[in-house]
Amino acid sequence: MLLLKTPEEEESSREISQLRQAVLQNDDRLLDEMLCQEIYKRVINCRGGWGIAGTPLRTAASKGHLRCLQVLLAHGADVDCVDVKAQTPLFTAVCGKYLDCVLALLRAGANPNGHSANNCSPVLTAAREGDVEILKELLRHGAEVNSRSKVLLWTSGASVSSGPLYLAAVYGHMECFKVLLLFGADPDYNCTDAKLLSSIKQPKTVLEMCLRHGCGVEYIQLLIDFGANVYLPTLIIEKSTKQNEAVELLLRERGNPKALTSQCRLAIRGYLRKINKIHCIEQLEMPSSLISFLQYKPVPVTVV
Repeated sequence: MLLLKTPEEEESSREISQLRQAVLQNDDRLLDEMLCQEIYKRVINCRGGWGIAGTPLRTAASKGHLRCLQVLLAHGADVDCVDVKAQTPLFTAVCGKYLDCVLALLRAGANPNGHSANNCSPVLTAAREGDVEILKELLRHGAEVNSRSKVLLWTSGASVSSGPLYLAAVYGHMECFKVLLLFGADPDYNCTDAKLLSSIKQPKTVLEMCLRHGCGVEYIQLLIDFGANVYLPTLIIEKSTKQNEAVELLLRERGNPKALTSQCRLAIRGYLRKINKIHCIEQLEMPSSLISFLQYKPVPVTVV
């Protein structure tokens, strides 16, 4: 259980407040001088402030004050300290869209998945907000691409995926959608928890939810390209031109087997995802044209 304040925080509220003020004013020199004194050094990981009480590092991350954040980390601030809502400094930096702070925290060893007690996660937030650069950095540093909120829509009986792939689709963030697939997001349920899936009577696939929300042909095409099972969705045809185009694409795909080259790409990517090496494609010892193909990039055509 997360306490609102510890006994130490109650006793040292003055020093905590002074540290917090230095951070709020973005005065990194003053902050550095203060942290050279033991009276301030010992409360570097203590929480304070009105509203959601947090540590000085959380305050720096939430305001985007990079220099103060770097000073705090240099003086030994806990990179994964949490506030009363179990939000880490990284989570607040992602919410504020402060890419430089996100990078500094990740390089200092911050958990890219945030805290397990938080109902949300950095990846879910970045996918929902459409912040593709932050999303890329989180995934490059090992964030779970199939992470999902603990407040699952599935538990309400809706049987809807609430993973980052679903959020990127319904909020119309195509670039985030593609990045998630490139980093190995499961194109069917955006969930690899077999136990959870088996407990749901009729779970809905990302493909089906894209059809229901009218996400457009480009989303359907990407899911198909990345290996979504086109036979899973239950097709409900509505009077929507956009949806009808997507359904027609899906039906055509059901009637035509994938090319052998596409199946080979999916098999290789599937194995890399299984051994958690999907982000290492560029390190494979093979021609650059094949690497581009595995990453769904245009393959240069050589004119003889």
